[in-house]
Amino acid sequence: RKFQITSEDQIDATGPADNMSTRQQHNPAQYSIRDLATEFGVTTRSIRFYEDRGLLSPDRKGQQRVFSEGQRIRLILILRGKRMGFSLEECRQLIDLYDPHSGNQLQLERLLAKIQERRRELATKLKDIQTTQRELDEAERRCRAALSALPETTTYS
Repeated sequence: RKFQITSEDQIDATGPADNMSTRQQHNPAQYSIRDLATEFGVTTRSIRFYEDRGLLSPDRKGQQRVFSEGQRIRLILILRGKRMGFSLEECRQLIDLYDPHSGNQLQLERLLAKIQERRRELATKLKDIQTTQRELDEAERRCRAALSALPETTTYS
C-alpha cells in the first residue's frame, strides 16, 4: 500500500498495493530501502545518510537493508521534522524521547517548545521579508518616478 502523511499528521493508507515489492507482500512489516524511497519520494542516498547519522538502524540480510515498521515510522517523523524546519539533531532528540509508558509527556512538552521556537523564528523571517518588500516597493516607485521625469527621446531603428 501507499502511505501518505495528511495535514493532521496522521498516516492514511490509500490506493492499491500495486507497487509493493515481493518481499513486502510476504512480510508487510519489512521494507527495502527502495520501498521507502519510492513511498516517500526521497532518494536511497538520503535514507542511507539518515542511517549514517544514527537516525535509522535497519536490520541487515547480507548486504541488504531491511527496515521494520518502526524504522519506517522513524523515517516519517524525520521527514515531518525536516518539513517543519527542525535540524536532524532536533529530530533525533524528539524521536528518542518516545516513551509510551509515560504517555510521551516529555516528548510532547519538548515538541511544543520546539514548535513555539520555530514559530518565533518564522515570525522574525516574515517580518524581515515584509521589510524587504517595502524597500523594494519604494525603490521601484523611485525608479518609475525618475523614468517618467526624463524627457522623451526618439529612438531610431
